Amino acid sequence: MIDLKTMGAVLGEFEDRGIDRATMISAIESAMATAYKREYGKRGQIVRAKLDLSTGTISFEQVKIVVDETNVRFPAPDEEVHEEHHAHAFHNEEEHLAEGELPRFDSEKHILLADAKLMKRGAEVGEEIIFPLEPQDDFGRIAAQTAKQVVIQKVREAEKLSMMEEFSEKKGQIVSGIVQRMERGAIFVDLGRTTGIIPYEEQIPGERYRMGERIRAYLYAVDEGFRGVYLRLSRAHPKFVVKLFELEAPELASGAIEVRALAREPGSRTKIALSSTEAHVDPVGSLVGQRGVRVSTVMSELGGERIDIIEWNDDAKEFVKEALSPASPVEVVLHEEDHRAVVTVLEDEQSLAIGRGGQNVRLAAKLTGWNIDIISSGVEVAGSDGESVEVISPTEGEDTDPAEAAGIMPTESAEIITEEVEEKTETPVEEELSELPASDETVADAEEDRDTAKDE
Repeated sequence: MIDLKTMGAVLGEFEDRGIDRATMISAIESAMATAYKREYGKRGQIVRAKLDLSTGTISFEQVKIVVDETNVRFPAPDEEVHEEHHAHAFHNEEEHLAEGELPRFDSEKHILLADAKLMKRGAEVGEEIIFPLEPQDDFGRIAAQTAKQVVIQKVREAEKLSMMEEFSEKKGQIVSGIVQRMERGAIFVDLGRTTGIIPYEEQIPGERYRMGERIRAYLYAVDEGFRGVYLRLSRAHPKFVVKLFELEAPELASGAIEVRALAREPGSRTKIALSSTEAHVDPVGSLVGQRGVRVSTVMSELGGERIDIIEWNDDAKEFVKEALSPASPVEVVLHEEDHRAVVTVLEDEQSLAIGRGGQNVRLAAKLTGWNIDIISSGVEVAGSDGESVEVISPTEGEDTDPAEAAGIMPTESAEIITEEVEEKTETPVEEELSELPASDETVADAEEDRDTAKDE
């Protein structure tokens, strides 16, 4: 007999851990049946226990399955051996049966169809016949220890199943926990009932964490392992940015705004393209917020990562222009055959369009799906795929004379240039010659005057 007060406390404790009452009762019954079979039962028996919650008493019963010659085999007299020599093999025979082989008849767990019909009219093959067993409440140390292990195992299985159900619902959401420890570059986060792991490659470069610090991350995988449930977390996942904006912008969480494309380099920069499902909702303004408060909050969570918010455009040319923000392209030419976009920008905006280390054009290419080449007149630069871009002048295929490019006609260029050289050189030379001494006498007079001044 089980103390009802103790049992109630145990059931309440496991309910707090997410294990329902029915599962816990089943674990207790399974443990008691195992203890009974070990202490009083026979090998091969199927023993069940029933717990009465109103009285705390446990009843035991033996189960036999109705069989006939179609689903069991009966050994021949010369195959019969002493049970003590083959008891273990006989008990585990069903686990080692070849495909199509029938199990051997066991009187402890099988009952013939003819005998079953004597006890229950209308009995059928495969049905269970119940035989009550004598109640027992005095179990030995080994039987009690076995029952304890069964309960622990059942509880672990139930707890694992409960966590799988709970966190499977949270998959694709942001979870919050406390940094437990850091090991081999991975961060272990305490989430309450279990521990999540942020692998090194899923962390934002440059971020540093301390033990006991609260951290938020994106739950992208829930795996069931031998020792429990493994939760894979990420702060570098592109959807982490989307979920953070959903917390700040109700329009995005409600579906009034949709994220159509997103490109991210964690810890550095993110470009996000939005569209609105409702005409009166401004997608860019909703995410930026009043005075930029919404986007600033998300940037702070990401360690100052820059975020470019643009509006989605079905026109590929316009979308490429918007994707290169903050630069303002002059012209976009699309080459469908190799899915390449050649973008012309002003020379003073060339570096702005490319970005530091080519980051701006690289993210724009990921966002739009087009290979983007940035060009400005007379300059060769790198494209989004890292290859050099051949810059084509406006007069492609023609031999252009430099004088013609300057607006000077070929027949006039030589005369005009000669006249300009003469005008620039004649006057300075004459002035310099006029300032020089006229003759040797003039030089001698100047020296005599200097000597006289010294004597005086």
